Amino acid sequence: MQDAVLAMLAKEPSHGYHLRARLRHSLGPLGESMNPGQIYVTLARLEKAGLVVCERADGLPEKPERKVYALTPAGQQRVAAWLTEIGWPKPDLAEFHLKLATAAAARLADPVELIAAQRRELLRRLREAQQAALAEPAGSGAALLLEGVMLRLQADLRWLGACERAWSKVDHEVEGA
Repeated sequence: MQDAVLAMLAKEPSHGYHLRARLRHSLGPLGESMNPGQIYVTLARLEKAGLVVCERADGLPEKPERKVYALTPAGQQRVAAWLTEIGWPKPDLAEFHLKLATAAAARLADPVELIAAQRRELLRRLREAQQAALAEPAGSGAALLLEGVMLRLQADLRWLGACERAWSKVDHEVEGA
């Protein structure tokens, strides 16, 4: 969640309520389950870690002061690192989807390019597993384990294909609008 909040702040400084609304909009059902207080706890942790700064901003008469959060240089570096990070051998599909959605919403990266980078890494790992499997005796425990690794990688590659089709469709809809 912290990285998604930082990614949204990379687009523009914002107050907690607006950040939560943007995350909910970007993440759909995944964002709907977000606890309203979670965003403020996350912002406080990010501020304590030196990744965001908080300033008071004039608000409406009924809400005279609001805290507006912005990235620090360290926060900007963390967002850049998060966007290029490849999550394997234990990919968290929800985390990767969160990365795609927030990167697109904040206009930080092209989701299709993030998918392509992830695909390249999975293909590299699949080749390594295939080469290692060829060196093992058929039916050995190591060969069985490597088969499981290869099947998991193939499934993840198929899921990335579905992601690419969906995000390519979104890109074409945006271009046509």
